[in-house]
Amino acid sequence: MMMIVAGLERATAGLVKVAGRDLAGLDEDALALFRRASIGIVFQSFHLVPTMTALENVAVPLELAGRGDAFDRAAVCLEQVGLDHRLAHYPGQLSGGEQQRVALARAFAPEPDLLLADEPTGNLDGETGSAVIDLLFDLQARHGTTLLLITHDRDLAARCARRVQLVDGRILDDGRDVAALSAAGGAS
Repeated sequence: MMMIVAGLERATAGLVKVAGRDLAGLDEDALALFRRASIGIVFQSFHLVPTMTALENVAVPLELAGRGDAFDRAAVCLEQVGLDHRLAHYPGQLSGGEQQRVALARAFAPEPDLLLADEPTGNLDGETGSAVIDLLFDLQARHGTTLLLITHDRDLAARCARRVQLVDGRILDDGRDVAALSAAGGAS
């Protein structure tokens, strides 16, 4: 599902609309531009480039977008995740929690409309995972980014405003409380 929402894979049926854009109508180049401008992704495995420093890893998407302030913005983002003292360190010199914080900084740096997080604490111990999740929700609130979080952790899911439960590719519960939506003036 996350790969389809990110435009990395095509849906075989239905409509996929993200940030007002119908992804089916975009060719591969347009999808890449759309992702670069609108979507951040945090994976369970950090996907940092091992031969690049933390600063360089965060600056990459900004440089690809043609931002002249890529390294300045990357430094600010690393400071926001508490890693301003680790800018020149390579992923192999960072703990798992630090690597995931670099991945968070990289995902938020371009200021995406949507952040996709796939089991962002799956490779972390409980205490470190909890700190990373607190940071993720803090960054999401500060940036006003929509967060789509995929997790098997019920406690983590309970922190989300809406939960959609999938089992074997089928939606069991879509997280909509029709009575509450109606009372709040929302649509069902």
